[in-house]
Amino acid sequence: MRSPGRPDPSRAVQRQFWRLIATGITSAEAAIAVGVSVPVGMRWFRHAGGMPPINLAEPSGRYLAFEEREEIAILRAQGRGVREIARAIGRDPGTVSRELRRNAATRSGKQEYRAGVAQWKAQQAAKRPKTAKLVTNEQLREYVQDRLAGNVRGPDGTIVPGPTPPPWKGLNKPRRQDRRWSTAWSPEQIAQRLKVEFPDDESMRISHEAIYQSLFIEGRGALKRELVTCLRTGRALREPRARSQNKAQGHVTADVVLSERPAEADDRAVPGHWESQCCCQAA
Repeated sequence: MRSPGRPDPSRAVQRQFWRLIATGITSAEAAIAVGVSVPVGMRWFRHAGGMPPINLAEPSGRYLAFEEREEIAILRAQGRGVREIARAIGRDPGTVSRELRRNAATRSGKQEYRAGVAQWKAQQAAKRPKTAKLVTNEQLREYVQDRLAGNVRGPDGTIVPGPTPPPWKGLNKPRRQDRRWSTAWSPEQIAQRLKVEFPDDESMRISHEAIYQSLFIEGRGALKRELVTCLRTGRALREPRARSQNKAQGHVTADVVLSERPAEADDRAVPGHWESQCCCQAA
């Protein structure tokens, strides 16, 4: 296994980062909260397309946690034996022996146990990469891409023109200027239509979430990246629901509502308490 250089933060840190993102805070705020640099947090969010790339559920106690590896490293540095370390952390001696043998750092030419390197090696060994279905199934990939782009083909293979999009007048939402989304299918529509057109072909099945992941998550490479412009939202990254709910609704806040006006303003004794229209008419 190659040297990791400086190992990435542990999965526990990444899980906490994505839990904070789900609450609606920004990538920079979540990065500072979990103790990583702001550029690292922004890179995590951008590369994952705004979607958690790992399971946020806490792992079972079957596997060693980072805190246990730190304890093993401290006790090992103090010259403690395998059985003594196992008793201290409440694990089987065989578990500690395998941990020291498999995940020790070897960059210095000799085995030296470091918690950070051991955690990185364990995370690399636990990866089970799975090829995306849209990569291996060419027919399914072309079906999804054509409908995302609004290019529906007839029985003879020619492109069937979709509905004529409404004229764009340059008002509001400039990122939707080309209006590609008005003739394109949504991932939900594609996933449901597959069951109608291919009722007996189980290979022609995909969930709408898998389509979104192929568009948003960097490295999947199954669908063309530019197809995100055909989505209804026009976003290139997924926005957490809690974050979208935190946006201010207009410029009117509680301190400028007329019902909250102080009582002395009703006397009109000060020119500032008069409406501008009344002042102009009085002049």
